[in-house]
Amino acid sequence: MAGLKILFVSSEVYPLAKTGGLADVAGTLPKALAEDNNDVRIVMPRYKRITKWDKVETDFGVPMHKYMETAIVKTTKLPPENKVPVYMIDSYKYFDRGDLYGYADDAERFIFFSRAVVEMLKAINWKPDVIHCNDWQTALIPTYLRTIYKHDPFFKGIGLVFTIHNMQYQGVTGADDFRFTDLPQELMHHERLEFYGALNLMKGGIIYADVVNTVSEEYAKEIQTPEYGYKLDGLLRAFSYKLTGVINGLDYSIWDPAKDQIIYKNYDKNSLDKKSENKSSLQKELNLPIEKEVPLLGTVGRLSDQKGFDLLTPVIGKMLDENIQFVLLGTGEEKFHIMLREFKEKHSNAAILLKYDEKLAHKIYAASDMFLMPSRFEPCGLGQMIALKYGSVPIVRHTGGLADTIVDYTKDKVKGNGFSFVEYTEDALEDAIRRALKVYNEDKEAWKKLQIRGMSQSFSWHESAKKYENLYRKACLEAQKVQ
Repeated sequence: MAGLKILFVSSEVYPLAKTGGLADVAGTLPKALAEDNNDVRIVMPRYKRITKWDKVETDFGVPMHKYMETAIVKTTKLPPENKVPVYMIDSYKYFDRGDLYGYADDAERFIFFSRAVVEMLKAINWKPDVIHCNDWQTALIPTYLRTIYKHDPFFKGIGLVFTIHNMQYQGVTGADDFRFTDLPQELMHHERLEFYGALNLMKGGIIYADVVNTVSEEYAKEIQTPEYGYKLDGLLRAFSYKLTGVINGLDYSIWDPAKDQIIYKNYDKNSLDKKSENKSSLQKELNLPIEKEVPLLGTVGRLSDQKGFDLLTPVIGKMLDENIQFVLLGTGEEKFHIMLREFKEKHSNAAILLKYDEKLAHKIYAASDMFLMPSRFEPCGLGQMIALKYGSVPIVRHTGGLADTIVDYTKDKVKGNGFSFVEYTEDALEDAIRRALKVYNEDKEAWKKLQIRGMSQSFSWHESAKKYENLYRKACLEAQKVQ
């Protein structure tokens, strides 16, 4: 089957610019697609922190209400293989800033970006078969192509895929910002982009894309409920016929304890005894008591209620008086920083590292016996996949991508690869941890089988890329029907 021409649109791409998991997806899925004989190209903003590029491709005007703003297209290649082309939309007005997001005019900035991406295709004279848009920052691209560009022959037949990485962030902004879109006023209607008196950019992606997907099958179901839909559950139920879930993949060229150059000692499922050397080395580095048999519980991530830290902090605080060790790496909400600093002062068997440190994250995965992810909701999650590969048994809440990837060992001794809980309560989390500790302390052979089972699983991007290719072909067929 012939390869596809794919434009992958993202507001962040690892390693060029990153704030979260979207960047990891944007930096790995296109590579997997390219390896499968597709012509895949990425487009993103050129933020101030991106200081190198190969050349200036072109520039053009972008209509923004009463003015034309200049977009400059600069090109580079996706590191480190430098095989996937990256177009970067540059604008001194909108992107020459210290951070990626968090500005009062974020909606205007990404309205500009979305319109610029559409205009760029004509400027470089490259027509993709499909455009893959990601999250609210790119959601106006399907809106533009199915409304004011609908009769432009250049864009006819292009399939449109829109991926929701986190339903919580929808690009909701003041109704006044609608003027920057230059879209027909009738689109500012509750059945289109209007949202309780405001403008909701994500609605455009959901309504106008040919295929809508999110990053796990379970999360695709969850976001159609009031609890997880953030007031768009009704819209998603209305468009459920085009909504699906594809689990994110893991880049095993980065995350593999057999080849990982960051960890203290390489190992695989056949040399798990070497994992303990990583444990004692991390204990030494973090000034924890060097105790081989004491279970080490690790967690890495953003400190927020979404990630379950409102449950985790009191539960771990209670359990640290017992025979365990705990390592945490991450930053986030100040209330958790305050709580965790208190832990650090009270417990010599806890290492609390309130920072971002990619290398230390690798070491924690390699050293920990168990990995904690008690998320309130989790669209996909990569931490549990990494933990499995590193033989660190996941303890997770049964939600979203965690539910799709972790089978509770207590319920299924044959397929179980971790421990999970359903109710979002401290008692349920503590019960899951204690179930894991019981197996760890009382049945070393069963624990080793649990580790090997997890390490033997594959969540390669190549498998997910095949599913995306099927979505792209479906979108192309649907696009052919658009008049």
